[in-house]
Amino acid sequence: MKKIPRSTLIPLVLLVYLAVMATIGYGDYAAGRTSALYYFGIIAITLVILVLLHFSLKRRERMRAEREADIKKNSNQ
Repeated sequence: MKKIPRSTLIPLVLLVYLAVMATIGYGDYAAGRTSALYYFGIIAITLVILVLLHFSLKRRERMRAEREADIKKNSNQ
């Protein structure tokens, strides 16, 4: 079984958490206790942060793989 990369797993778990929290908070939005700007704004900002987190972790994984390849290449000489 192929291991799921951290750059995918962590944002995916946080996305599920966001969906649960948005569902819980929908009652306040539907009742009019929170504005649409606040409710959907928080969701949009969180989605942007999750995308940035994904690309940041992806870059970190790529840098780690390059570093390990460089160490392996230098140790074989």
